[in-house]
Amino acid sequence: MRGRLAEDALAAFLETIPVEFSVVDGDDNVVAWNKHETRIFKRPEGVVGRNVRDCHPEKSLDKVVQLLTEMKEGKRDKARFWIDVGEGEGQRKVMIEYYALRSPSGEYLGCLEASQDITEIQSLTGQRRILD
Repeated sequence: MRGRLAEDALAAFLETIPVEFSVVDGDDNVVAWNKHETRIFKRPEGVVGRNVRDCHPEKSLDKVVQLLTEMKEGKRDKARFWIDVGEGEGQRKVMIEYYALRSPSGEYLGCLEASQDITEIQSLTGQRRILD
């Protein structure tokens, strides 16, 4: 990152970006997340400090563990997938991305999990200019 943000500006930025994220450290413990009140995938406060294996549904847990293992081994730096959440008129398309966090020397530091509701993005057509 170039430049510096004041702590309050950084906090505002992390809550404002149109992506919700969770950060897992190199030992697979959840250390942070944003958008607590409006998350697609809600997290109880007590998740901070807990192992990520305790935070995912059983049906996806083996995939999450595999992704983290491949990132630690240097076999993978990212993964992207999308799912339908909800039903009927309330159904939303959610894209989920995992990114390995690495030091400048390539050491695995942890993982960023980012989720975004892309339902409206998928319906974009043509152009819309700034301030239109």
